[in-house]
Amino acid sequence: MRTTFNRLRAVKDSLPHGSMDAIAAELGLSGEEVRAYFNGEGNADYHMEQGPEGGIVDFANTRILEVALRRAWEAQNAL
Repeated sequence: MRTTFNRLRAVKDSLPHGSMDAIAAELGLSGEEVRAYFNGEGNADYHMEQGPEGGIVDFANTRILEVALRRAWEAQNAL
């Protein structure tokens, strides 16, 4: 899966407070690993290259992103 770094940041910004730790707990990761994923800090699950909108992000593993998108959707559609 490919997207831009700006779009990845937009997903992060759409998450409700406390989501980083909740995502980490759901996936058995540390909160720091999840935060690093969204900050583009040396994550082996994706590769970044120069390009438009902050660069191109090519994901090898989308687990964190999938959970984040689900949580953002749930927060947006909560009653």
